[in-house]
This record gives sequence, structure tokens and C-alpha cells, in this order.
Amino acid sequence: MDFTPSEEQTAARGLAARIFGDLSTHERLTAAGTGTDAELWKELCAAGLPAAVEDVGLLGLVLVLEEQGRTTAQVPLAATCVYGLLAVAAHGAAEQRERLLPGLRDGTAVATGAFPARGGVHIAEDGALYGSVPWVPWLRDATHVLVADAERGLWIVRTGEPDVTAVPVETTAPWSAGRLVLDGVRGERLGNGQPGAYGDVLATARTAFAGLQAGVCAGSLARAVHHTVTREQFGRPLSTNQGVLLRAADAHMDTEAIRVTAYEAAWRHDERRACAAQALTAAWWASEAGKRVVHAGQHLHGGTGADLDHPVHRHFLWGRQLDAYLGCGGEVLEELGLLLAHSSQEGAS
Repeated sequence: MDFTPSEEQTAARGLAARIFGDLSTHERLTAAGTGTDAELWKELCAAGLPAAVEDVGLLGLVLVLEEQGRTTAQVPLAATCVYGLLAVAAHGAAEQRERLLPGLRDGTAVATGAFPARGGVHIAEDGALYGSVPWVPWLRDATHVLVADAERGLWIVRTGEPDVTAVPVETTAPWSAGRLVLDGVRGERLGNGQPGAYGDVLATARTAFAGLQAGVCAGSLARAVHHTVTREQFGRPLSTNQGVLLRAADAHMDTEAIRVTAYEAAWRHDERRACAAQALTAAWWASEAGKRVVHAGQHLHGGTGADLDHPVHRHFLWGRQLDAYLGCGGEVLEELGLLLAHSSQEGAS
């Protein structure tokens, strides 16, 4: 395995770091409230970052999302790339790719996904979709929603259709989420309903959002390090206390575990190797270790960490949201165990 980024991936990460660093500031995040930073989204699309994902692959996307996570930038980048660009490019028919990809590349179309499939949506025999999904990230911004059915495939739904309702929902993190209600809308099947599409998109999503969590944790830890180095107690920096050092070291190791497992899953995906188990592993680390890191980041700020307006609190909110999205630690660990047991049985037969 070689996780060394290519020249194109390195360039994409550097461009993302510059744009997020320049524009996703505390002041802009405060002004955005719980909504999306529309100007930042336009800047990212004008720079060609969403479109570049088709060239830099899932590993390149993970690198870019790390930079987003460091600044908790409020844009639908992960959702649009995972449920839109990569899903359509990998599983869409030729006509769908020609029709849908241009808008997803330039940002005039925004995609999200009703993932994972939890039985909330029923697909009638005539292809009409009924049901509801309690919350879908970035639904308030989306023009297209990828609706998942583990047995019958993936369906593209346009949010502007009369039989589609998006009810605003406030979640832990400010992800412009909404409750999706489908009342007989005619969905467009993605591709030919080929088996494995749902599992591939779910694994891609888990890997990408694990990369986002790695950035969230890195940003939280960086803020905690700066605070403990510059804040003095009894005439010396807080960072000289052994308890502080050990807590920060544990958070660093957890962050690295999230990062390297996300890199492995993304690399295997790009190499067309089996990656379901690796994606679940990355998701488990993102959930279990992620919440430890953002809690540590807040605790290491002492009383300052209790300020809900402090930048570190955003990392805490994002970390807790990512802990639960696409399956919390216990859920993905159970799924991973079943997958490994099934693989072992197949190998023995």
C-alpha cells in the first residue's frame, strides 16, 4: 500500500487548504449561523474543487475533506461529491452522466443522500417512492437526493418536485439538514440497478466522512495545543503539566488512527480492491475515536471550552454529529463483525 498523494491530489489539498483557511473564518461561520456559506461554496466551485474529485479519486477527496474539517467550513462538499459526482460517475448510465455531471461539477446542482437505508422509504411496483427520512444532511441546499434501498437499488429524486417535501431540521452540527418526505414521487433509477451500487456508495460515504472527521479532530487538537501552550497557570504554560501532555498525546494518536484507516479505505477503493471492511473500520475509528478527540479538545480549553461561541465548540458539534452519521461505533462494529464472519464462511466452503 502506498498512501503517498499524487501531484494532482497534493495540489487539490493545497488549494482546499488555502480557500478554507482564507474564507472559513470565525467571523464568517458566526454570520452563517446554521446555514451554508454560499459565497464559500461558489469560490470552491469556481476553483474547480468538486469537479477535480473525478480525477483525484476518493483518496484525493479525503485529503480535501480533511482541510474542510480543520475549519468546520459549512458547505455541502462531502455530500455533493459522494452522493452526486462519484455515485453518478461510477453507477450512472451514459445519458445520466452526460446530463447530471456538469451541474454537479460547477456547483449549480447540489446532491445529498438519504443514507444509510433504514426502511423509511417504500418503493412501489410502479417505481413511485413513498415514506420519510428523519434527517438528511444538506437537504435544504440540495437539488437532487440519492435515495437508498439496499435491495432495489438507488434512486435520484429532484427536491423541486411537487411530491417531495423538505422540512428544515436543526441537527447537532450546522449541516442545513432537513426531513425528507416522499409522497408518490417518480424517482429516476441510477444506472440499471446493478447489484452492489448501494454498498459501494455507502462505503464511499463512510470513507469520505471519516476523512472529514480526521480534519475536525486535527483542527480541535490544534486549537487545544495552541491554548495550552499560550495559557499560563502558576507561572508556567498549561502544556507543561503531565496530565495535559498525556491527554493531548492520546488525542493525537486517535486522530492519526482515523486518518490512516480512511486513507487505506480510500486507496483500496481507487485501486478497485475490496474495501467494505476497511470502510467500516474507518467509520468505527471516526465514531469512537472522533468523539474522544473533540471532548478532549474542549476539556483542554478549561473554562474557555464551556463558551458555546468559542471556535473549538464547533469542532465538538461536528465531531459528535459525525460520530452518529452513517452508523455509530456499535452499529458499524456489529456490521463489520458480520461481514468478517460471512467472508470467513465463504473462504471455508
